[in-house]
Amino acid sequence: MSGHANSLKAIFLALGANFAIFVAKLVAALLTGSGAMLAEAVHSLADCGNQGLLLLGMRQAKKPPSDEYPLGWGRALYFWSFLVAILLFSVGGMFSVYEGVHKISHPEPLKWPWLALGVLVFGIVAEGISMRGCLQEVNKARGEQNLWTWFRETRSSELLVIFGEDLAALIGLCLAALAVGATMLTGNLMFDAMGTIAIGVLLVVVAVALAVEVKALLIGQGVEPRRRTELQAFLQHRPEVAQVLNLITLQMGADVMVSVKARMEPCASDRALIEAINTVERAMKAQFPDIRWSFFEPDVTD
Repeated sequence: MSGHANSLKAIFLALGANFAIFVAKLVAALLTGSGAMLAEAVHSLADCGNQGLLLLGMRQAKKPPSDEYPLGWGRALYFWSFLVAILLFSVGGMFSVYEGVHKISHPEPLKWPWLALGVLVFGIVAEGISMRGCLQEVNKARGEQNLWTWFRETRSSELLVIFGEDLAALIGLCLAALAVGATMLTGNLMFDAMGTIAIGVLLVVVAVALAVEVKALLIGQGVEPRRRTELQAFLQHRPEVAQVLNLITLQMGADVMVSVKARMEPCASDRALIEAINTVERAMKAQFPDIRWSFFEPDVTD
């Protein structure tokens, strides 16, 4: 089984990196009077807002169940994660594409290019630190899975979004540095414009990929396939269970709901059957601590 990732740590690392980059861009904008750099500072501040939305989602997800929300608020985190993906698509991707197209039709010489390049290098270092911390948490969660499999199967929407954001930001900053460097060396402003468009396309692709994965969680996915296999094997090997007839799981944020229909081994009485079911449920929750709700139905056929 994989370890437990600390999503909160990854979010705070990303928040710290984005805020540091925002301050660096803002200082550069004030020193140079560059409107483009000021727009980039606002862009980085918006990225900080994305992390704020994820923190809000994690807080809401901890609300206790009620009569109106009997299974709690765990899936609220998926809503905020999906919203972050939409913002990454619109504010990040589409705005960058628009800015690149605008630079092609209305080219302007770079102001203080060495300062811009210095800010980008600082941003690469800051995002690199954030990405390293995020990968450490991803590695805890994915176990022996490769990154692509983890990306497709993880049920941790907040860690998924932070990973996608950090990856896109790091690659985007590298593209921006290459574009600015090429423009400085050649004097051709087309490199800067095309670099901006490439960053926009990258952000759009990442945002769409994140939205597709989080949409599945919003609709209602079960636990990861490997976790379902482990749970199925656990139940099948319990001495009280003769056969697992059906197993339904539902991921509810950090918590899980499980519904089991099973043919039980013969019991001396109804009370003994109830005790056998209770024993299985207690053992199941001890083995899988993220199971918060369990519904167990004894039967002879599905």
